[in-house]
Amino acid sequence: MARSRPIDALIEEFSARRSLRATSLIISVYGDAIAPRGGTVWLGSLIKLLEPLGLNERLVRTSVYRLSKEGWLSSEQIGRRSYYSLTRSGWRSFERAYERVYSEPRVSWDGEWTLVLMGQVPQRKRDTLRKELSTLGFGAFSSDMLAHPLPPRSALTSVLQDLDVQRRVVLMRARNEGLPTSAPLNRLVRECWNLEALGVQYAEFLDRFRPVWRAIDSNGGLDPQAAFLIRTLLIHEIRRLLLRDPQLPDDVLPGDWHGAAARLLCRNLYRATFRQAETYLADVLETADGPLPEPAAYFYERFGGL
Repeated sequence: MARSRPIDALIEEFSARRSLRATSLIISVYGDAIAPRGGTVWLGSLIKLLEPLGLNERLVRTSVYRLSKEGWLSSEQIGRRSYYSLTRSGWRSFERAYERVYSEPRVSWDGEWTLVLMGQVPQRKRDTLRKELSTLGFGAFSSDMLAHPLPPRSALTSVLQDLDVQRRVVLMRARNEGLPTSAPLNRLVRECWNLEALGVQYAEFLDRFRPVWRAIDSNGGLDPQAAFLIRTLLIHEIRRLLLRDPQLPDDVLPGDWHGAAARLLCRNLYRATFRQAETYLADVLETADGPLPEPAAYFYERFGGL
């Protein structure tokens, strides 16, 4: 079926952005679409896949080369064709982001906070540790103390082990005296995580994708290419927000928080587009052995089950 005006407007608006980073978009495509299907594609087919998003051949080649230099991708030449695969470190980065992007948010909270005290961590590792924990949603209660009410336990353990600081940090559980929250704690939360700015970006996400959802709902379907474009832009946009979102429990969030509505809209749009998008991926992308393999079983567990 033909694309509707809101869908065309979304694609045109995205393609016209001066701040577009092709490398970031390619990472989104690899993480969302290519990783579940083996993680390797022929560069020529990737160029064809990204062309409708306004990325020309030269830009894709340059961006893929840059991602290889940064350790995200590795290349293999077979005949005259180049095939790009996720590196081991690239896989691990996607695995850490997976829970934050595709998993259902945790809703129950017992009022306790996990504190990470870094005072004994060598200075050369402290900045890296702070950066890695911030990607898991931790905020800085002080220069040497990071905190989160519901941290992803396995990812926290993985970060500490990867940096070899598990014997240098102090992990503690703490509770706000009396009630789970208080006015001083709420002020501290807003300052640590800059929730106001993130809330504005969530509102912009809703304004951008609600017309697309209404168009899909009223038209009753999409052609495979349109489904792929919507799914890709959806994940590209929400990924940037969710990886900055500390995913705090409702008890400590502002009353006008838009994060939950944005996640719900993302889930509904993803469920509405993924099948047709997978058809398009299978038609366009190629590996050295031919068509892409089928998606791994974990792919269908996204957003509570596809």
